[in-house]
Amino acid sequence: MEKQEYIEAGRINNTHGVAGEVKIEVWLDSPQFLKKCGRIFVEGRELKISSAKTHKGFLIAKLEGIDDVNAAMSLKGKTACILRSDAKLPKGSYFIQDIIGAKVLDQQGREIGRLTEVLERPASNIYVVQGEEEHLIPAVPEFIMSTDPEAGIITVRLIEGM
Repeated sequence: MEKQEYIEAGRINNTHGVAGEVKIEVWLDSPQFLKKCGRIFVEGRELKISSAKTHKGFLIAKLEGIDDVNAAMSLKGKTACILRSDAKLPKGSYFIQDIIGAKVLDQQGREIGRLTEVLERPASNIYVVQGEEEHLIPAVPEFIMSTDPEAGIITVRLIEGM
């Protein structure tokens, strides 16, 4: 599976204060993860994060070149992306977008469909697999046997009613 160079990391929801800070709803594991990347890209424009703090689950960021509330307002509602090369993932981790479209196999190696969506829920993510029928599979070790984003294959254990 081909990996995209840019990863959607969040949405700039609003401005924060009058000095040009922005409030980013982070779609990654945590606001700290985005902060560590050191820069974001908005519509192809690189913006370095000169300072940032976490507030109520959001990242409040001061971006180089965004020096007043009007400049910050021009970013409101836009998607913030990161470069894949800026993200340092722990071994065995992957981005959700890297497994969308993966072939999903049962324990016997039979294809049951393709992963079309990942529903993020408080208890665990849920994989939506489309094949001859739709399967909703909790993304927990009891059901997900292995995930190989490089090969585009996920092996699962199905139970009655999934």
